[in-house]
Amino acid sequence: MKELLLTMATATRTTSIAITRGETLLAEVSIDPPGTQSEIILATVDRILDDLGLSVDGMDFFAVVHGPGAFTGLRVGVATIKGFALATGKPVVGVSSLQTLATQVPDYPGNVYALIDARKHEVYAGFFQWRGGLPMLVGSERVVDPELLLDEIDGDALFVGDGAAAYRTLIVRKLGERARFAPWPANTVRASSAALLALDKIRTSGGVSPEKLNPVYIRPSDAEINMPQTGAEGGIEG
Repeated sequence: MKELLLTMATATRTTSIAITRGETLLAEVSIDPPGTQSEIILATVDRILDDLGLSVDGMDFFAVVHGPGAFTGLRVGVATIKGFALATGKPVVGVSSLQTLATQVPDYPGNVYALIDARKHEVYAGFFQWRGGLPMLVGSERVVDPELLLDEIDGDALFVGDGAAAYRTLIVRKLGERARFAPWPANTVRASSAALLALDKIRTSGGVSPEKLNPVYIRPSDAEINMPQTGAEGGIEG
C-alpha cells in the first residue's frame, strides 16, 4: 500500500501544503498570506483534507521543511507537524529547504546553487549536483554573503530560489554568461517537492518520532546574538 503523506513548507513567506499518496500528488496549495502563516495554516490543512475526503488521522507520515529559512516560519511549520504526529502517533520526516529547491530543476547536468534570502545581505546557500535521481549536497549548507559565494564559483552554475531572484543583478554582474537561472515558479519552496525527498527518506530509513524533529536555523537569531553571555562564575561577559 502506498504511503499517505502530509507535507508542509513554511521556510519562506509562502506557506505550501501537499498531500501525496506514494508518487501521486493528490493536492497542493501554496499561499503568500497577507498576515502570519499561523493564521491560515490549520484552516488550509482542514480545507484540503475535507476536499479529498481524508483526515489527519488517516495519514501514514508527516513531513516538513525544517530549514534553513525564516525563523518564525520554521517554528510554525515544525510545531504544527509535530502536533499532528503527536496526536496521531505517526512518524515524521524533516527535509532541507535548499535541497527542496534543487529538486525543482530536475536532472540538471551541471552545478546547482539553491539560495534563500536571509536578509542582512546574506543568503542561505547550498551547492547541489544531481546523482541517482536526486540533488545531492556538495559540502555543507551555510549562510554567506552572496558576493563571497560568487567569488568561489568556477564554471557555469544554475541558480534557484528567492535568493537567486533577489541577487540576480549581482550574480549576472559577477558571473556573466556563466550564470543560469531557473524559471521563476521554481523559486518558491513547494511542499510537493519536499514530499519527493521525504518519500525517499521514508523508504530508505523510515520516519522518526516527533521529539527528534527540530528546526535547522544555521544562523543564530537576533535574540541569541544580542543575548548577554554568562561566564563560568555566572557573571555577564563583555
